Amino acid sequence: MLEFGYTLLCEQSGPKDLVRHALLAEQAGFDFVAISDHYSPWIEDHGHSPYAWSVLGAVAQATERIGLMTLVTCPIRRYHPAVVAQKAATTALLSDGRFRLGLGSGENLNEHVVGGGWPAVDVRHEMLIEAIEIIQVLWGGDYLTYHGEYFDVESARVYDLPDTPPELGVAVSGAQSCQIAGEYGDAVIAVEPRADLIRWFEQAGGTDKPRYGRIVLSHDADESKARAIARDLWRWETAGWKVTAELPGPSAFEAYSRFVREEDITRLVSCGPDVNVHVRAVRRYLDAGFTRVALVQVGGDRQEDFIAWADAELLPALRRL
Repeated sequence: MLEFGYTLLCEQSGPKDLVRHALLAEQAGFDFVAISDHYSPWIEDHGHSPYAWSVLGAVAQATERIGLMTLVTCPIRRYHPAVVAQKAATTALLSDGRFRLGLGSGENLNEHVVGGGWPAVDVRHEMLIEAIEIIQVLWGGDYLTYHGEYFDVESARVYDLPDTPPELGVAVSGAQSCQIAGEYGDAVIAVEPRADLIRWFEQAGGTDKPRYGRIVLSHDADESKARAIARDLWRWETAGWKVTAELPGPSAFEAYSRFVREEDITRLVSCGPDVNVHVRAVRRYLDAGFTRVALVQVGGDRQEDFIAWADAELLPALRRL
């Protein structure tokens, strides 16, 4: 069955607003909320970046039905994987089993803050595999002593565990990461509607596992305003993942994206009031083989209007798919 999620984007709203938005998303009928896990916003105009895991704890208590997930957490630099195992287990308990853990190899933007340099992508993938192995063993409830190439764990045990471990998804952008997702993950996560990613994931063992996509929208009654907001607040993503994973901070994204044109960003973001425009954008993910789609509305001050519109128009149209 298809699932449609609402994204709590930590870069564009403060913690109390995020909790309120999650409650509204549950009331509107979204199936899950996904939360970004950043230390910094992409650009200064976003203006926020609260700690995602504190927000998750509050959301778990404020809501009753809706699923929760990180999209995504990097367990290789800013967080040690043994700590990720513990806090994911705690969040699963607080939410009565509604939590899903999304993992990825991270961005320099967020991970450089703890020092130690930013590894090459091949090294990050090797680190991610070790991290997943550590997390999964600790979710089994036993003590773990582990000495890998990148991580050490000394006699660690997670004492409070859910009866069933959280679903573990892995973010992908190419064949190498799809191999990791298919072999080590319970689900795949992508931000592009690419059928080749699903094919590689299935070939690596992901057949019949959930496939998450993330799509960005800019809904507004005034299409020109929707397009302008998309350009102003989402211009950073036009560079593509190979660049966005490497830039070190908001000032770098500001410098790179200064000359991005409105027509450049509207190729990535569906804009305006027409529900059919947004449904067609989501349909690209479904046609590529994705089974769960998390929607991002650009602009922190437009979330409540978006959720109300999604309740009245967008979600009913998506359900008909």
